[in-house]
Amino acid sequence: MSLGFSVEDLLPSARVSGPLRMGLVKLAENAWLDPRPDLAARKAGFDAHPESVMVLSEAEAGISELAELLGVDGGLEACARSVWEDLCVMVQDAPGEPFRLGAGAVAFPTDWRLSEKMGKPVHQVHEPIHGYADKLASPVDKFMDGLQSFNIFGRTNAFVVASDDLRYMPEVSPAERFAHVTAENAGETLFVRCEREALRRLPKSRAIVFTIGIYRTPLGMLSDEGVARIAQSVEGFMDGELERRAGPHYAPALHGYAAGRARAQAA
Repeated sequence: MSLGFSVEDLLPSARVSGPLRMGLVKLAENAWLDPRPDLAARKAGFDAHPESVMVLSEAEAGISELAELLGVDGGLEACARSVWEDLCVMVQDAPGEPFRLGAGAVAFPTDWRLSEKMGKPVHQVHEPIHGYADKLASPVDKFMDGLQSFNIFGRTNAFVVASDDLRYMPEVSPAERFAHVTAENAGETLFVRCEREALRRLPKSRAIVFTIGIYRTPLGMLSDEGVARIAQSVEGFMDGELERRAGPHYAPALHGYAAGRARAQAA
């Protein structure tokens, strides 16, 4: 399965049910980065939020190698302004040790702050994710330690949110966030937000570049199949995960909207 560059294309690979899993697929070189980046949006994001870029000294070698790979004259921010994806550089103190977040240029975060993650190992970066420590921490560390520079792997996250903002940092409670959403208006007031993530190891520095491309669309713009798939998440996630995603606050509206689309399709 390949990973496309739109919500509709990404949804078939996104986990909407069952336990946590890495869900990685191998990507071709030409599928690593979006070939049509909106560089004006990238510029606006970084101009408005200079705190979106943080670099530790141990990541400098990896950043230089990444800039060379991208053909960019500059540091991590220049690299991130030249592509659609946010860029994180993961560094390893020694073979076999966990990777740590050594640098990041994150213009379009999905409800997380770079300053709170810097320098932390991968398992601590993912601490808010329900079940990560038990189910994924060890497999992810093992995968990253063994990742070779001739391979690129990708995966997809999908979220239901109440905004199409590229920078999704809600400041109000989930109850307030989704208070206006009903089954009747969910097609216009709910948005599906996908993170297209990729992991690539740099051959000289041995750092890993973790890229995050953001794609979002109103629920109503998805195909019937896309709506049905995202609606699976209402019952499909394990205990605790739907709550972390604020699901109880939008689940009735999403379920009602999806049921209406299914009835219309059958008619």
